[in-house]
Amino acid sequence: MPKKSAGILPFRRRANCLEVLLVHPGGPFWAKKDLGAWSIAKGEYEESEEPFQAALREFFEETGHRPAGPFLPLSERQQPGGKLVIAWAAESDWDPASLVSNTFSMEWPTGSGRIKEFPEVDRAEWFEISEAVRRIHPGQKGFLVELREKLGEERLEG
Repeated sequence: MPKKSAGILPFRRRANCLEVLLVHPGGPFWAKKDLGAWSIAKGEYEESEEPFQAALREFFEETGHRPAGPFLPLSERQQPGGKLVIAWAAESDWDPASLVSNTFSMEWPTGSGRIKEFPEVDRAEWFEISEAVRRIHPGQKGFLVELREKLGEERLEG
């Protein structure tokens, strides 16, 4: 069975532009990566878990924010590594300056024997959707295309 993740994709309209909120993964591997490194706030869940509840939990763990509905279901997408990701979109105007992320531990530098704590998400940012297409992990681009289509926005370039 492939691993499964569930997440929330907040969106808003500003100055007649559709914007989405993406998160940047924390830790040393992602520190200097930008284009193709951003993601929807998501996380893995167990087969026994309800995906929507997992999406809400993961969004809160990664951002410290509890989004309000209504929620727009988006199609499940298989990532290049085989993981299945399901997401819901929700209109929001959350301020990413209030980001509070959970942390993870890892040996850093590798081979040093020292364990360090890193935030799972080191920042969150609103992007106009065409810029979000450049920033988001390639396997998640379909969520942006689908959101734009469901909201009746003009065709997505890129």
